[in-house]
Amino acid sequence: MKMDHAMITQIQQVVAEINKNYDSHDVLMAKDGRHLPSRSTIILILKELRRIMFPGYFGDEDLSTYVGDYFVGSNLNHVYQVLKEQIVTALIYRQSDGLTAEEAQRQAEEICQYFISRLPYIQQMLLKDVQAGFDGDPAAQSKEDIIISYPGLFAIYVYRVAHELYDKQVPYIPRIMTEYAHSRTGIDINAGASIGEYFFIDHGTGVVIGETTVIGNHVKLYQGVTLGALSTRMGQQLAGVKRHPTIEDNVTIYSGSTILGGDTVIGRDTIIGGNAFITASVAAETKVIVKNPEMTFKGGKKSELDMDAWVWEI
Repeated sequence: MKMDHAMITQIQQVVAEINKNYDSHDVLMAKDGRHLPSRSTIILILKELRRIMFPGYFGDEDLSTYVGDYFVGSNLNHVYQVLKEQIVTALIYRQSDGLTAEEAQRQAEEICQYFISRLPYIQQMLLKDVQAGFDGDPAAQSKEDIIISYPGLFAIYVYRVAHELYDKQVPYIPRIMTEYAHSRTGIDINAGASIGEYFFIDHGTGVVIGETTVIGNHVKLYQGVTLGALSTRMGQQLAGVKRHPTIEDNVTIYSGSTILGGDTVIGRDTIIGGNAFITASVAAETKVIVKNPEMTFKGGKKSELDMDAWVWEI
């Protein structure tokens, strides 16, 4: 269908304005032919690594026969090559320190070698997280249930992978990973957080764990928990400053609770009840309980007030 002259003129004006935005904002333009890491490729790396961490759960491999060495070796070789390429791309795109292509290759090789060496540790930590989930949820019928279906474990898995790359100051890729988990689960764990062993997130939707959060061992969170910062008004001036809370060992935080501030410490063996709002430290072995508001009814007939609240007429 042929466009009329007015529409053609309007499109030309919009094109000119968009091109003007391109010219005036660096973030909208490619940098000298460089490009960002591929989000789809990063997601594929996560999927391949998950098959290595939990063989037989997310692929069709049958490890009942002796194929373990070949399966792991072949997949690790592929992960190494693809991840190295993405890290090189990320380093060159950032190029804040005048990094050459050769230097980026060397750094990426060192990072990937370190990352691959950490995979047995990551797997051991994940197995402890699975155990924490099974021990902490009476609805879990098996550890297999937790591995294949629990969103909390998936978010923790992605975090533990991304955290290793974050520690090596890899740009872009750790955040791509954790935001993928966030979009899949509703659980937002920044790759910079420090999380100990036997960690469990039950239900999970709406959980937020900020970048400088420190979490000890045997900690359990329920849905809607926020471990955040008191204020981010200073923006980039707070980069690198501890602004999220510390949660010590054996702490349980129930649904809807918010704990804020870099100086806030929740002591070991503490229970935080649902819907608490905490901006100051809590001593060890404490129970924090939010008193439920009293429900009152005003107006209406006596027979209506006496009626069982759960009985509804349709």
